Amino acid sequence: MPERVLGGRYRVQGKIGIGGMATVYRGTDEVLGRTVAIKTMLPQYAADPSFAARFKQEAQAAAALQSPYIVGIFDWGKDGDTYYIIMEYLRGTDLKSGIRTHGALDSRKVAQIGSQICQALSVAHKHDIIHRDIKPQNIMVQPDGNIKVMDFGIARAKNSHLTADNSVLGTAHYVSPEQTKGQPLGPTSDIYSLGIVMYEAACGKVPFDGDDAISVALKQVNEQPVPPSQVNPNVDPQLEAIILKCLMKDPAQRFQTADELRRALTDYLAGRVVAISNNATTMLPAAATTRLNKGGQGTQQMNRVAPDSKSGDTRIQASMGRNVTPVDDEGPSKGKRVGIILGVIAAIAILGVALWFLFGQQAGDRSVPNYITMSQDDATKAIKDSDFFQVGTISESYDDNAAEGTVMAQDPESGSMRPKGTRINLTVSKGKRPAQEVTVPDLSNMTPDQAEEALTKLGLVGKAGDSVSDNSIEAGHVARQSPAAGTSAKEGDTVTYNLSKGAESKSVPDVTGYTQESATSTLENAGFIVSVGNSTASDTVPAGSVISYTPSGNQPTGTTISLTISTGRKSVDVPNVDGLNFEEAQSTLENAGLRYNTRWQASTSVAKGQVISHSPSGSQPTGTTVTIIVSAGPDTSSQQPTSPGNAGNNGGTDGTNSED
Repeated sequence: MPERVLGGRYRVQGKIGIGGMATVYRGTDEVLGRTVAIKTMLPQYAADPSFAARFKQEAQAAAALQSPYIVGIFDWGKDGDTYYIIMEYLRGTDLKSGIRTHGALDSRKVAQIGSQICQALSVAHKHDIIHRDIKPQNIMVQPDGNIKVMDFGIARAKNSHLTADNSVLGTAHYVSPEQTKGQPLGPTSDIYSLGIVMYEAACGKVPFDGDDAISVALKQVNEQPVPPSQVNPNVDPQLEAIILKCLMKDPAQRFQTADELRRALTDYLAGRVVAISNNATTMLPAAATTRLNKGGQGTQQMNRVAPDSKSGDTRIQASMGRNVTPVDDEGPSKGKRVGIILGVIAAIAILGVALWFLFGQQAGDRSVPNYITMSQDDATKAIKDSDFFQVGTISESYDDNAAEGTVMAQDPESGSMRPKGTRINLTVSKGKRPAQEVTVPDLSNMTPDQAEEALTKLGLVGKAGDSVSDNSIEAGHVARQSPAAGTSAKEGDTVTYNLSKGAESKSVPDVTGYTQESATSTLENAGFIVSVGNSTASDTVPAGSVISYTPSGNQPTGTTISLTISTGRKSVDVPNVDGLNFEEAQSTLENAGLRYNTRWQASTSVAKGQVISHSPSGSQPTGTTVTIIVSAGPDTSSQQPTSPGNAGNNGGTDGTNSED
């Protein structure tokens, strides 16, 4: 395959790697002169016509995805029996290799990577493309730390059934339960796979493993993951909650969109409290954990309580002790301690409730009704009509979810038992909080993560636009933004930023022989800067025109092109050849870069064969024809010497004779 040219354009060079369904080579686009990655499909897939048709469709769809976090697809084609895709050539390493080399990543780095993957998925999902094969092998980490997601659409093109083949086993670790069961897939399937990727990045290992693809797939469907903090105690509790929400078995209980997940990760990175709306886990601060077996006595592994993925009710699961990494050898693991504490808390709560019902509830107390979502008028009327409770204070507050004029909170809360005459304090919604005016920050030269963080702090929403060429901004950093820095915006407004692709290279136009004005216009229109260097004489280029320019070939736009301008032919002083033998005169003029024309004239005062006079004289351009008048002696009737001349058709003697 190396050195083969595909499609008459793409030269295949060294092999980069091979996967379950394709081989990737480094190559050169011989039309544009750029390095590309060439992915060729393995023969067993290329021989299937239905696969080839779907592969083409998906490659075309993936080529439409524009994001700084998605590997660009430039072209697709077939050459003989070889199907190929031409992709952006990247430098860096895949995330899987990075985890194998360096182990678990810190929580902030995991969140940053997850946020960038979310931006890539958001673009794909808005084009109705489900990746279906999100895994760390498909996440390329570039030298600047940013990522790009690979193989959009490829997973849809290949067979989705699971086999024991090792190439499929690698994917089985990351497929969603619904994908394993062959059910229709939506964006939440990719979110589940991303949850697995973040779990592995945070813990250094996948949550579900086995000897073959089938056993791994069954665990994806039937088993709950060990909380990341039990595998790696350094995992931040808030990040753990985000990951576990992604890994809910029921798609409806996960984050529903990539944008929703990205907002949670961005909030975490910005230091804001992340509210996770599922009952999958109860996050306890580390300070709440207390070692209970100081006496060295053994403790029994408690069954873990987790919500049922469909009903949300709690159920007892089999002991997960064999999947937990012990913290030390002296006492119960973190999972055991949390289980014991939860059991103690539950027992105290039950005892408290029993004591309340036995001793605390007073005769004649009533349960406080729920007034939330009622209008203020209806709520106050209901309180008055009860003839039991009284209207307390009415306060107002903004709320993005409660309709204006409706009760958004009450004190005491509904369901609590209170005596007659208790005042019910209501908080009424003023509607959505008005968006505050903010000043758009300057995102110039920021990385995408830095730009997102700067915008999020001000309540603005970042959006990555198309990448642009820029001569002064490093590739992968913000080169443009809209609206501009320093302008006013409202919270919630979107700021679009465009990342730099670096300087664009173009072929320098050949302006040799152009006038200076025309050459300058041509080069500036091509995106180059023009400077005039030395001016010099030229026998071939007219004065004011370009003799040469530098540099030439392909150059980044913005490069300065230096012009050498002609001053016309060089000027020389015409030698005084009067009195010289006409042959000496001719040689003298030739050596000075001048041409000559000889005329013979009778003379009684100048010896025959000597120059009487010449014209013109003084300073003249090289190549000027100088006419020399040569004495023919007193007798003009005799044969005159032949003079060859060097003035072209005008050279030599012209036969003119005259007398002094």
